[in-house]
Amino acid sequence: MRIDKFLNAVNLTKRRAVAQDMINEEVVMVNNKVVKPAKNIAIGDVITLVYLSKEQRFEVLALPTIKSTPKSQQHLYVKELV
Repeated sequence: MRIDKFLNAVNLTKRRAVAQDMINEEVVMVNNKVVKPAKNIAIGDVITLVYLSKEQRFEVLALPTIKSTPKSQQHLYVKELV
C-alpha cells in the first residue's frame, strides 16, 4: 500500500491530499528516509511525522484492506512509538 493512502486509511491524516502535501514537504519519513508519495509500506516499517513542535513515530502493525478505517480501530494498524 502506498504511504499516502496508508496515512489517510489509518487516520494519521484527515485527507490523502494532506498526506501528499506532507510527503512533498519532506516531513514524512519511513525507516528514517524521506519518501515519495508512491513509496510502498510494509509491516514493521517505522513512519516518522515531523511537525513544527514535535515528532511522532509509528510502527506499522498491519495493512488495511478497506479505504478508510474507524479511528477506534487505528490501534490495529499502527502503534505509536515513544
